[in-house]
Amino acid sequence: MHKIKDLARQFLPQILVISLAVALRVIPGPRTIDDAFITYRYARNILSGNGFVYNPGESVLGTTTPLYTFLMVALGAVTGGESAPFPVLAMLLNALADGVTCLLIIQLGQRFKANRAGWAAAIVWAVVPASVTFAIGGLETSVYVLLIVSTLVTYFNRRYTTTAITGALAFITRPDALILLGPLILDRAITGGIIQKLFPRLTSRKAIKRIPVQQISFAELCAFLLPTLLWITYATATFGTPLPHSILAKSQAYRLPANASLITLMQHFATPFMGDQTLGVYWIAFGLFIYPSLFAIGAIRLFRCDPRSWTMSVFPWLYFLAFAVPNPLIFRWYLTPPLPLYIFTILYGLNGLLETNNSIDMQKNRVITPLRARILPLLSIVLIFILPIGFSLRNWVLKPDHGLSRPAPQMAWYKLELLYHQAANSLIDEINSHTTRPTLAAGDVGVLGFFTDTIILDTVGLNSPQTLEYYPLDESFYTINYAVPPDLIIDKEPDYVVLLEVYGREGLFQDPRFQDMYDLQQKLPTDIYGSDGMLIFVKR
Repeated sequence: MHKIKDLARQFLPQILVISLAVALRVIPGPRTIDDAFITYRYARNILSGNGFVYNPGESVLGTTTPLYTFLMVALGAVTGGESAPFPVLAMLLNALADGVTCLLIIQLGQRFKANRAGWAAAIVWAVVPASVTFAIGGLETSVYVLLIVSTLVTYFNRRYTTTAITGALAFITRPDALILLGPLILDRAITGGIIQKLFPRLTSRKAIKRIPVQQISFAELCAFLLPTLLWITYATATFGTPLPHSILAKSQAYRLPANASLITLMQHFATPFMGDQTLGVYWIAFGLFIYPSLFAIGAIRLFRCDPRSWTMSVFPWLYFLAFAVPNPLIFRWYLTPPLPLYIFTILYGLNGLLETNNSIDMQKNRVITPLRARILPLLSIVLIFILPIGFSLRNWVLKPDHGLSRPAPQMAWYKLELLYHQAANSLIDEINSHTTRPTLAAGDVGVLGFFTDTIILDTVGLNSPQTLEYYPLDESFYTINYAVPPDLIIDKEPDYVVLLEVYGREGLFQDPRFQDMYDLQQKLPTDIYGSDGMLIFVKR
């Protein structure tokens, strides 16, 4: 009995943090983002026997997250098959994933002898809107982050076979996991003695000589290569390439200012705790200096504790460069994967500064006054726990202005998805009356594709490769960063066209051919993206 009580006492704090993370995702309820519905449709088609397809008969890898799709298939198979409640399943899976990530962040703090930083980063991850929003948004982000963090934790604990498994799963979840796997493979080549054998002169350097060598085992190689090669082989045979088609489509369909991604990423790295929500936009300028500085201090201290930590420290910045240089359209969920490690390293650096101050006083035998002895621990609690957590909670609202009337992050905005759902409901009876499966063209296809189950002509091209023939598009057609190619609609003649007015304002809706072929059936009021409504057209 005493042992049970001791265990409960020992693990109760961890259980509470995990419970907090799960509760803060269940309470808001599903607020599913459009892209998540694309993955759900793939999963539903697999369950219905149509195969890994978005439109039956078209082998296109339009989802960027194969592993998450298979997880939805597995969960759907035991909860209703094709009619499984995918948004709820995704929310629950993500809630558990984030809870486990919190536990791993705590272990990361213990591994690097900074429990305070580990606990603070874990609690921040449980509450920060950038984590909660995409968990309840139904995306793969939570599972992906769990795999990234677990890959690092197991690597630092020298459980290399487990690292190989989680690393492979991270890659199958999202191909940009290579941003982390590259440094880890390089470091493992050093710790495994491969670099020393290939470049003998390096062995004469003291830094290399000090690195303990642990040979790479056959099991470790197989753990990484088998699942990775299995997926690459299957994807190449099925789709022609293991790379998601959406990567190419997004690079061609959107038009952005030259430094758009760089500016977005700089703002994100300057506001990891969303302090600008409390202290205003000027905090961004302050954050651009203070947070990278604290990160650098934390990274140096981590390296002194374990030189292999460089793999974790470079990941956020390699991620930054990987998205800033190509300048893609940055969707909100692109910003989340490096965030828990960025937050942990910042708090680790801040914790190190406070501890160093105390250590210097002790080494110089300085008298610490009772007042200072009370202030320093209090200051530590305020700076490491209260302010980051308080800033993170600032974005939460008790009653959002749309969707489910439950407490949720203000960041969990899904008005557009609700509007598309309304459009799908208005068309469903008419669509079901067709003797053959009609085609619906849209620029955002997740909600419409999932709820209408029509053949979808994806005007961005994520799931419709024929769309890319119509890009690049004349820049005069763009009002915002996206516009529908008029020739695409004219040539393919979909039965329905559902678009925000701003997507076709300067091009499609001005084209006399389109005006002759289609009638405006309904206009749903909205000013999203500066649009004059969502327009539903039917082919004459």
